[in-house]
Amino acid sequence: MTTQSQVIGIGNAIVDVISHAEDTFLDHMGIEKGIMQLVDRERAELLYAAMKDRTEAPGGSVGNTIAGIGALGLKAAFIGKVKDDALGRFFAQSLADAGTGFPNPPAAMAEAPTSRSMIFVSPDGERSMNTYLGAGADLNSSDVPEDVFNGGGLLFLEGYLFDKDDGKTAFQEASRLMHAANGVAAITLSDPFCCDRHRDDFKALISQDMDITLGNQDEWLTLYESDDLEAALAQAASVCDTVVCTRSGASVIIIQNGERTEVPVTQVTPVDATGAGDQFAAGFLYGYATGQPMSVAGQMGVVCAAEVIAHIGPRPAIDMSERFAELGLI
Repeated sequence: MTTQSQVIGIGNAIVDVISHAEDTFLDHMGIEKGIMQLVDRERAELLYAAMKDRTEAPGGSVGNTIAGIGALGLKAAFIGKVKDDALGRFFAQSLADAGTGFPNPPAAMAEAPTSRSMIFVSPDGERSMNTYLGAGADLNSSDVPEDVFNGGGLLFLEGYLFDKDDGKTAFQEASRLMHAANGVAAITLSDPFCCDRHRDDFKALISQDMDITLGNQDEWLTLYESDDLEAALAQAASVCDTVVCTRSGASVIIIQNGERTEVPVTQVTPVDATGAGDQFAAGFLYGYATGQPMSVAGQMGVVCAAEVIAHIGPRPAIDMSERFAELGLI
Protein backbone atom coordinates (compact mmCIF):
# COMPACT_ATOMS: atom_id res chain seq x y z
CA MET A 1 0.00 0.00 0.00
CA THR A 2 1.22 3.48 -0.80
CA THR A 3 1.83 6.06 1.88
CA GLN A 4 -1.42 7.60 3.09
CA SER A 5 -1.89 10.98 4.69
CA GLN A 6 -5.36 10.48 6.11
CA VAL A 7 -7.05 8.18 8.58
CA ILE A 8 -10.77 8.57 9.33
CA GLY A 9 -12.35 6.98 12.38
CA ILE A 10 -16.03 6.43 13.07
CA GLY A 11 -17.09 5.67 16.60
CA ASN A 12 -19.11 6.56 19.64
CA ALA A 13 -18.15 10.10 20.66
CA ILE A 14 -17.86 9.64 24.43
CA VAL A 15 -16.56 12.00 27.09
CA ASP A 16 -14.86 10.20 29.97
CA VAL A 17 -15.77 11.87 33.27
CA ILE A 18 -13.41 10.64 35.98
CA SER A 19 -13.82 11.04 39.72
CA HIS A 20 -12.22 9.51 42.82
CA ALA A 21 -14.54 7.50 45.02
CA GLU A 22 -14.28 5.43 48.18
CA ASP A 23 -15.61 1.87 48.16
CA THR A 24 -18.34 2.98 50.56
CA PHE A 25 -19.56 5.46 47.92
CA LEU A 26 -19.70 2.70 45.28
CA ASP A 27 -21.72 0.53 47.66
CA HIS A 28 -24.06 3.40 48.51
CA MET A 29 -24.68 4.18 44.81
CA GLY A 30 -25.03 0.52 43.82
CA ILE A 31 -22.02 0.62 41.50
CA GLU A 32 -20.40 -2.74 40.81
CA LYS A 33 -16.67 -2.29 41.25
CA GLY A 34 -14.19 -2.84 38.43
CA ILE A 35 -16.57 -3.42 35.52
CA MET A 36 -18.28 -1.42 32.77
CA GLN A 37 -22.05 -1.08 33.03
CA LEU A 38 -24.42 0.60 30.60
CA VAL A 39 -26.76 3.05 32.33
CA ASP A 40 -29.87 4.94 31.24
CA ARG A 41 -30.23 8.71 31.07
CA GLU A 42 -31.78 9.12 34.52
CA ARG A 43 -29.07 7.04 36.17
CA ALA A 44 -26.37 8.89 34.20
CA GLU A 45 -27.60 12.27 35.44
CA LEU A 46 -27.75 11.00 39.04
CA LEU A 47 -24.17 9.67 38.93
CA TYR A 48 -22.83 12.75 37.14
CA ALA A 49 -24.33 15.00 39.83
CA ALA A 50 -22.76 12.83 42.57
CA MET A 51 -19.20 13.12 41.24
CA LYS A 52 -17.07 15.27 43.53
CA ASP A 53 -13.86 16.05 41.60
CA ARG A 54 -14.63 15.64 37.92
CA THR A 55 -11.87 15.40 35.34
CA GLU A 56 -13.12 15.28 31.76
CA ALA A 57 -11.32 13.77 28.78
CA PRO A 58 -12.46 12.86 25.26
CA GLY A 59 -12.79 9.08 25.04
CA GLY A 60 -14.39 6.28 23.08
CA SER A 61 -12.51 3.34 21.57
CA VAL A 62 -11.93 4.63 18.04
CA GLY A 63 -11.62 8.18 19.40
CA ASN A 64 -8.62 7.02 21.43
CA THR A 65 -7.12 5.28 18.38
CA ILE A 66 -7.55 8.32 16.15
CA ALA A 67 -5.94 10.53 18.82
CA GLY A 68 -2.98 8.14 18.89
CA ILE A 69 -2.64 8.18 15.09
CA GLY A 70 -2.90 11.97 14.98
CA ALA A 71 -0.22 12.29 17.65
CA LEU A 72 2.06 10.18 15.44
CA GLY A 73 1.74 12.81 12.74
CA LEU A 74 -0.85 11.53 10.27
CA LYS A 75 -3.73 13.77 9.27
CA ALA A 76 -6.69 12.29 11.11
CA ALA A 77 -10.44 12.92 11.31
CA PHE A 78 -13.15 11.52 13.58
CA ILE A 79 -16.80 11.14 12.60
CA GLY A 80 -19.11 10.99 15.60
CA LYS A 81 -22.25 12.58 17.03
CA VAL A 82 -22.48 14.89 20.04
CA LYS A 83 -25.28 17.14 21.25
CA ASP A 84 -24.75 20.89 21.48
CA ASP A 85 -24.37 20.76 25.26
CA ALA A 86 -21.41 21.40 27.59
CA LEU A 87 -19.89 17.94 27.14
CA GLY A 88 -20.48 17.96 23.38
CA ARG A 89 -18.77 21.32 22.97
CA PHE A 90 -15.91 20.06 25.16
CA PHE A 91 -15.50 16.96 22.95
CA ALA A 92 -15.44 19.03 19.74
CA GLN A 93 -12.95 21.55 21.19
CA SER A 94 -10.67 18.76 22.44
CA LEU A 95 -10.42 17.32 18.92
CA ALA A 96 -9.74 20.77 17.48
CA ASP A 97 -7.00 21.36 20.07
CA ALA A 98 -5.40 18.03 19.08
CA GLY A 99 -5.48 18.92 15.39
CA THR A 100 -8.03 16.19 14.61
CA GLY A 101 -10.76 16.97 12.12
CA PHE A 102 -14.33 16.69 13.42
CA PRO A 103 -16.69 17.27 10.48
CA ASN A 104 -19.86 16.86 12.58
CA PRO A 105 -20.55 20.03 14.60
CA PRO A 106 -22.41 19.59 17.92
CA ALA A 107 -26.07 18.98 17.02
CA ALA A 108 -28.65 21.23 18.67
CA MET A 109 -31.42 18.89 17.51
CA ALA A 110 -29.92 15.68 18.92
CA GLU A 111 -32.55 13.97 21.07
CA ALA A 112 -30.15 12.56 23.65
CA PRO A 113 -27.36 14.32 25.58
CA THR A 114 -23.73 13.72 24.65
CA SER A 115 -22.50 10.20 25.48
CA ARG A 116 -20.45 9.96 28.64
CA SER A 117 -18.70 7.30 30.68
CA MET A 118 -18.60 8.11 34.37
CA ILE A 119 -15.50 6.46 35.77
CA PHE A 120 -15.05 6.13 39.52
CA VAL A 121 -11.45 5.43 40.58
CA SER A 122 -11.12 3.60 43.91
CA PRO A 123 -8.17 4.12 46.28
CA ASP A 124 -6.73 0.78 45.02
CA GLY A 125 -6.74 2.07 41.41
CA GLU A 126 -9.74 0.02 40.22
CA ARG A 127 -11.91 1.80 37.66
CA SER A 128 -15.68 1.32 37.75
CA MET A 129 -17.24 2.56 34.50
CA ASN A 130 -20.86 3.61 34.02
CA THR A 131 -21.51 4.39 30.37
CA TYR A 132 -24.48 6.29 28.98
CA LEU A 133 -24.52 5.85 25.20
CA GLY A 134 -26.50 9.02 24.45
CA ALA A 135 -26.22 10.96 21.20
CA GLY A 136 -23.11 9.10 20.01
CA ALA A 137 -25.05 5.87 19.52
CA ASP A 138 -27.54 7.64 17.21
CA LEU A 139 -24.99 8.13 14.43
CA ASN A 140 -26.40 7.17 11.01
CA SER A 141 -25.55 7.40 7.32
CA SER A 142 -26.72 11.04 7.12
CA ASP A 143 -23.96 11.94 9.61
CA VAL A 144 -21.25 10.64 7.23
CA PRO A 145 -20.03 13.61 5.14
CA GLU A 146 -18.99 12.59 1.63
CA ASP A 147 -16.28 15.21 1.12
CA VAL A 148 -14.18 13.88 4.03
CA PHE A 149 -13.43 10.77 1.93
CA ASN A 150 -12.24 12.56 -1.21
CA GLY A 151 -8.57 11.82 -0.53
CA GLY A 152 -9.08 8.11 0.17
CA GLY A 153 -6.81 6.78 2.91
CA LEU A 154 -7.84 4.45 5.71
CA LEU A 155 -11.20 4.12 7.46
CA PHE A 156 -11.40 2.64 10.99
CA LEU A 157 -14.67 1.47 12.56
CA GLU A 158 -15.62 0.10 15.99
CA GLY A 159 -17.86 -2.88 16.64
CA TYR A 160 -19.55 -1.10 19.55
CA LEU A 161 -21.58 1.07 17.15
CA PHE A 162 -23.31 -1.99 15.72
CA ASP A 163 -25.82 -2.09 18.55
CA LYS A 164 -28.21 0.12 16.59
CA ASP A 165 -29.33 -0.28 12.97
CA ASP A 166 -28.46 3.38 12.35
CA GLY A 167 -24.83 2.63 13.18
CA LYS A 168 -24.79 -0.14 10.57
CA THR A 169 -25.99 2.30 7.88
CA ALA A 170 -23.18 4.71 8.85
CA PHE A 171 -20.59 1.94 8.48
CA GLN A 172 -21.89 0.81 5.11
CA GLU A 173 -21.97 4.35 3.74
CA ALA A 174 -18.47 5.14 5.03
CA SER A 175 -17.07 1.90 3.62
CA ARG A 176 -18.68 2.62 0.23
CA LEU A 177 -17.22 6.14 0.13
CA MET A 178 -13.75 5.00 1.20
CA HIS A 179 -13.58 2.21 -1.38
CA ALA A 180 -14.90 4.57 -4.08
CA ALA A 181 -11.91 6.80 -3.26
CA ASN A 182 -9.56 3.78 -3.57
CA GLY A 183 -8.94 3.66 0.17
CA VAL A 184 -9.12 0.74 2.60
CA ALA A 185 -11.50 -0.02 5.48
CA ALA A 186 -10.67 -1.56 8.85
CA ILE A 187 -12.72 -2.59 11.89
CA THR A 188 -12.01 -3.58 15.47
CA LEU A 189 -14.29 -6.31 16.84
CA SER A 190 -14.38 -4.33 20.13
CA ASP A 191 -15.75 -6.89 22.57
CA PRO A 192 -16.67 -10.61 22.74
CA PHE A 193 -20.26 -9.62 23.61
CA CYS A 194 -20.43 -7.54 20.40
CA CYS A 195 -19.22 -10.57 18.44
CA ASP A 196 -21.89 -12.74 20.04
CA ARG A 197 -24.72 -10.23 19.48
CA HIS A 198 -23.79 -9.36 15.89
CA ARG A 199 -22.14 -12.55 14.65
CA ASP A 200 -23.83 -12.75 11.23
CA ASP A 201 -23.54 -9.02 10.56
CA PHE A 202 -19.87 -8.98 11.59
CA LYS A 203 -19.07 -11.97 9.37
CA ALA A 204 -20.81 -10.33 6.40
CA LEU A 205 -19.04 -7.02 7.04
CA ILE A 206 -15.60 -8.68 7.29
CA SER A 207 -16.10 -10.66 4.08
CA GLN A 208 -17.78 -7.96 1.97
CA ASP A 209 -16.64 -4.54 3.20
CA MET A 210 -13.46 -4.78 5.30
CA ASP A 211 -9.83 -4.99 4.18
CA ILE A 212 -8.43 -5.22 7.74
CA THR A 213 -9.99 -6.74 10.88
CA LEU A 214 -8.46 -6.44 14.35
CA GLY A 215 -9.54 -8.48 17.34
CA ASN A 216 -8.22 -10.20 20.42
CA GLN A 217 -8.20 -13.94 21.00
CA ASP A 218 -11.52 -14.00 22.89
CA GLU A 219 -13.25 -11.95 20.18
CA TRP A 220 -12.09 -14.20 17.33
CA LEU A 221 -13.06 -17.39 19.19
CA THR A 222 -16.48 -15.94 20.02
CA LEU A 223 -17.12 -14.69 16.48
CA TYR A 224 -16.48 -18.10 14.92
CA GLU A 225 -17.94 -20.10 17.85
CA SER A 226 -14.70 -22.06 18.12
CA ASP A 227 -12.22 -23.13 20.77
CA ASP A 228 -9.48 -23.40 18.11
CA LEU A 229 -7.88 -20.02 17.46
CA GLU A 230 -5.99 -21.17 14.35
CA ALA A 231 -9.21 -22.43 12.78
CA ALA A 232 -11.04 -19.18 13.59
CA LEU A 233 -8.27 -17.03 12.12
CA ALA A 234 -8.10 -19.23 9.02
CA GLN A 235 -11.81 -18.63 8.42
CA ALA A 236 -11.32 -14.88 8.75
CA ALA A 237 -8.19 -14.81 6.59
CA SER A 238 -10.04 -16.66 3.80
CA VAL A 239 -12.40 -13.67 3.34
CA CYS A 240 -10.41 -10.63 4.61
CA ASP A 241 -7.04 -9.39 3.28
CA THR A 242 -5.45 -8.59 6.65
CA VAL A 243 -6.41 -10.27 9.94
CA VAL A 244 -4.82 -9.29 13.28
CA CYS A 245 -5.11 -11.13 16.60
CA THR A 246 -3.72 -9.82 19.89
CA ARG A 247 -3.28 -12.33 22.72
CA SER A 248 -2.52 -10.40 25.93
CA GLY A 249 1.06 -11.35 26.81
CA ALA A 250 1.56 -13.75 23.87
CA SER A 251 2.79 -12.83 20.39
CA VAL A 252 0.49 -10.96 18.00
CA ILE A 253 -0.62 -12.96 14.95
CA ILE A 254 -1.01 -11.12 11.63
CA ILE A 255 -2.17 -12.89 8.47
CA GLN A 256 -2.01 -10.79 5.30
CA ASN A 257 -2.98 -12.36 1.98
CA GLY A 258 -2.11 -15.79 3.38
CA GLU A 259 1.28 -14.75 4.77
CA ARG A 260 1.61 -15.12 8.54
CA THR A 261 3.69 -12.86 10.79
CA GLU A 262 4.11 -13.25 14.56
CA VAL A 263 5.20 -10.23 16.56
CA PRO A 264 6.71 -10.91 20.00
CA VAL A 265 5.37 -9.12 23.05
CA THR A 266 7.41 -8.14 26.13
CA GLN A 267 5.46 -8.75 29.33
CA VAL A 268 4.55 -5.50 31.11
CA THR A 269 2.77 -5.34 34.46
CA PRO A 270 -0.18 -3.05 33.72
CA VAL A 271 -0.89 -0.02 35.88
CA ASP A 272 -4.12 0.57 33.93
CA ALA A 273 -5.06 -1.66 31.00
CA THR A 274 -7.61 0.86 29.69
CA GLY A 275 -6.87 1.72 26.08
CA ALA A 276 -4.35 -1.08 25.39
CA GLY A 277 -6.32 -2.38 22.40
CA ASP A 278 -7.07 1.16 21.20
CA GLN A 279 -3.40 2.13 21.17
CA PHE A 280 -2.29 -1.18 19.64
CA ALA A 281 -4.66 -0.28 16.79
CA ALA A 282 -3.17 3.23 16.59
CA GLY A 283 0.39 1.92 16.22
CA PHE A 284 -0.54 -0.90 13.84
CA LEU A 285 -2.71 1.27 11.57
CA TYR A 286 -0.06 4.01 11.53
CA GLY A 287 2.44 1.40 10.33
CA TYR A 288 0.00 0.04 7.76
CA ALA A 289 -0.90 3.50 6.45
CA THR A 290 2.76 4.46 6.06
CA GLY A 291 3.59 1.32 4.10
CA GLN A 292 5.57 -0.58 6.74
CA PRO A 293 5.94 -4.37 6.54
CA MET A 294 3.55 -6.24 8.83
CA SER A 295 6.36 -7.15 11.24
CA VAL A 296 7.11 -3.45 11.81
CA ALA A 297 3.45 -2.35 11.90
CA GLY A 298 2.83 -5.05 14.50
CA GLN A 299 5.80 -3.89 16.58
CA MET A 300 4.49 -0.33 16.46
CA GLY A 301 1.18 -1.55 17.83
CA VAL A 302 2.86 -3.53 20.60
CA VAL A 303 5.03 -0.54 21.62
CA CYS A 304 1.99 1.79 21.78
CA ALA A 305 0.00 -0.71 23.86
CA ALA A 306 2.93 -1.24 26.28
CA GLU A 307 3.27 2.53 26.78
CA VAL A 308 -0.38 3.16 27.54
CA ILE A 309 -0.80 0.34 30.10
CA ALA A 310 2.15 1.71 32.10
CA HIS A 311 0.13 4.70 33.36
CA ILE A 312 -3.43 5.79 34.16
CA GLY A 313 -5.48 6.83 31.14
CA PRO A 314 -6.22 5.50 27.62
CA ARG A 315 -3.86 7.70 25.58
CA PRO A 316 -0.04 7.85 25.34
CA ALA A 317 1.76 10.13 27.79
CA ILE A 318 4.94 10.43 25.70
CA ASP A 319 5.83 11.23 22.08
CA MET A 320 5.49 7.84 20.41
CA SER A 321 7.34 9.02 17.28
CA GLU A 322 10.42 9.55 19.44
CA ARG A 323 9.92 6.11 20.99
CA PHE A 324 9.68 4.53 17.52
CA ALA A 325 12.88 6.31 16.51
CA GLU A 326 14.69 5.07 19.66
CA LEU A 327 13.71 1.49 18.76
CA GLY A 328 14.74 1.89 15.13
CA LEU A 329 11.19 1.45 13.82
CA ILE A 330 11.27 4.73 11.87
